[in-house]
Amino acid sequence: MLEEIVQKAPLFLIICARCFAMVMTLPLFSIRSVSRIAKLALTGFMAYILLPHFNFNAYMPFLFNDGAFSLEFILVVAGEVLIGIIAGFFVNIIFSTFSTAGQFFAFQMGFSASEVYDSLSQVENPLMGQFFNFIAMLIFLQQGWALNLFSKGLIASFNSMNVFSIVQAAGRKEIVLFMTKSLTLLFRDAFIIALPIMGTLLLVSITTGILSKAAPQMNLMSEGFPIMILLSFFLIFSLFNSLCDFFVSSFAGSFHELEELFSKFQSGGGIK
Repeated sequence: MLEEIVQKAPLFLIICARCFAMVMTLPLFSIRSVSRIAKLALTGFMAYILLPHFNFNAYMPFLFNDGAFSLEFILVVAGEVLIGIIAGFFVNIIFSTFSTAGQFFAFQMGFSASEVYDSLSQVENPLMGQFFNFIAMLIFLQQGWALNLFSKGLIASFNSMNVFSIVQAAGRKEIVLFMTKSLTLLFRDAFIIALPIMGTLLLVSITTGILSKAAPQMNLMSEGFPIMILLSFFLIFSLFNSLCDFFVSSFAGSFHELEELFSKFQSGGGIK
């Protein structure tokens, strides 16, 4: 094992750069409670597993015959780090969908002021956004999407995408379009998740306003927030199976978009 890594040290470094950048930007794996030693160990293990599947023909002009790397090789490693950050940022966008869905109706529900630090997304997040983010993380791990990302996804990325295809004009255009489309899908999916609850709470708010005008002596403000909270939890409980199915389909659609991006890049570094 060590002999193979030493013989292919520059190639091993390229794989480690992309894997480590992705691990440092992925949800759950990038949190501070996960030690850096564990992250480095996971990166080294993934790099060793992917080393036999790595297509390194495009990188050979930057390697000397003795295996040492040239000055330009540093820029190549930096490009691999950028590709890893793009992949990790895309997965972050997927999880931001569920967090944003919780933020959409948290204000109507009455939980907008109850923001806490979310260790998964590493931002201040309302309770419902954190709850949806936690459910999405459990589904992500239970359905094996993390394993597919670390195995099939990385192998496909190494065999199709490299730093030379990224710096091309067509490659930059594909990346920009891909990230823009991902942000569009984020708000679309978040709105679809939150729409049933938002619509129901809107009707309740309108009904409460009409009752307060019809009977001003009724103190509907004190009863309004408990009604909103109980009704929201009842809707989430009733729609929980459908929400989980939508989470699964959202992951499947997002990774399908990632596969389409990889398919547009040729293994030789060009764009189809």
